[in-house]
Parts: sequence; structure tokens; C-alpha cells
Amino acid sequence: MKTYATKEKDIKRQWHLVDAKGEILGRISTRIAELLIGKNKPYFVPYLDCGDYVVVINASQVKVSGKKEEEKIYFRHSGYPGGLKAISLKEVRKTHLERLIIHAVSGMLPKNKLREKRLRRLFVFPKEEHPYKDKFETS
Repeated sequence: MKTYATKEKDIKRQWHLVDAKGEILGRISTRIAELLIGKNKPYFVPYLDCGDYVVVINASQVKVSGKKEEEKIYFRHSGYPGGLKAISLKEVRKTHLERLIIHAVSGMLPKNKLREKRLRRLFVFPKEEHPYKDKFETS
């Protein structure tokens, strides 16, 4: 028996629908990250992008535990002196709801050249409506 090396042409991408309604942010983010990386596939290799497409619906109803709603702060910096911006999770939920899940999943992906490519296959929607209904197999 020989060892098989996965090639780019061998990768088959599927579409996954994840419902975030009533789910905890960290727990759902780990499942999404696993699908984006492709670790659930038998031909997974860390140096190729083997992951699938993930559509997240009902992002507005994702939960966080404890006092994170008021106390969790997201930071960003413009690169200029005094350019530090801080925004709470509650404010992020009001303004840019999709960023909540994207930021959590981004932190769980490996910090390498494949990260942005994987994040492009993540689609987050606040409600149940999304334009990718035809992508999922009906059984």
C-alpha cells in the first residue's frame, strides 16, 4: 500500500448550511472553522485548501455566555498615533452583525496564506433568507 498525496484537482467542495439560532458564538465558530479548513475530509492536508463553502443563517440570534455582551471589547488600530478604536460586542451586534461571526471564525483559522482564501467561502446572513438556496442538495 502506498501513501497518497492529495492534489488540487482531487478536492471536492460542498456547501454547508449552519443555523446559528440559539447557538453559542464560540461553539458554532469552531464547527464553521473545521468545515472551512476541511479537517472533516479523508484527504485533508494542511498545505492545501481542502475546505467547503459555509452559509450561516440567523446570525442575529447567536448567543454569548456570561457578561460578554457588555464587557467584550473589539479593538482595531488605524496605524496612526491615537488611532486605537474600541467597540463593544453590543455595538457590533447593532451595526455589523456579520463581523461578529467572521471575527470569531477568523481567530480559529490557522494564521497562514490560506486564511483569507478560506474566509472568502464564509457567507453570513442575519435572517433565514440567503441567495444560495440552489447550492444545497435536497434529499
